[in-house]
Amino acid sequence: MARLPRLTVPGYPHHVIQRGNNRQPVFVDDQDRETLLGLLGEYAAGHKVAIHAWVLMDNHFHLLATPTTDRGLPLMMQAVGRRYVQLFNRRHARTGTLWEGRYRSTLVQTERYLLACMVYIDLNPVRAGMVQKPADHRWSSHRHYIGQTQDRLVTPHPLCWSLGNTPFAREAAYADRVQQGIAADQQKALTDAALKGWALGDREFLRELEGKTDRRMTRGRAGRPISRKSPDSSR
Repeated sequence: MARLPRLTVPGYPHHVIQRGNNRQPVFVDDQDRETLLGLLGEYAAGHKVAIHAWVLMDNHFHLLATPTTDRGLPLMMQAVGRRYVQLFNRRHARTGTLWEGRYRSTLVQTERYLLACMVYIDLNPVRAGMVQKPADHRWSSHRHYIGQTQDRLVTPHPLCWSLGNTPFAREAAYADRVQQGIAADQQKALTDAALKGWALGDREFLRELEGKTDRRMTRGRAGRPISRKSPDSSR
């Protein structure tokens, strides 16, 4: 099957996954993690991409980000990926590829999936058995949203204001959402959509997107619900 052209539409949040080649670690230590975050901050600003949430795992990372132009997100990811590999290879005296090809991404419907995607990202270290609680994992935006740190990389999405009238209320409400977790079908939908490149949302949302692009939004005709029959992909 031909590879779908990557879907990027300015003004919409995108869930992005970048994995290491053959699932090899892409971070050896905290200096590597700081390097990647620095590059993300630099190139997100340069290409006008707002990063709403992120998590660094051992062999991959996730972002939730909104570009303001149709080329902003791919240019940011290309610049970050190339520069990080150069620095990583030089520092660790290695050569060759680091990433598993191009990054994977999906465009998500804000009202239906944005907060769920943030929770999904925060819970990745818990699902992987790295920590017991999201706040125990230093390398994510979770602690920013529950008021434990101030993260300069993060630009909260306007929808986050709906969580409460004060910073304390928003932090408590978000912490409660993460504590509750997300349903298994939502988790599977978020994973499958990002890895396979399909937009994630209801029928009206998908029809709206198809009116703005020349690319199909689903496997079948416009507005057809996203299939749940494909096997679940590992984190």
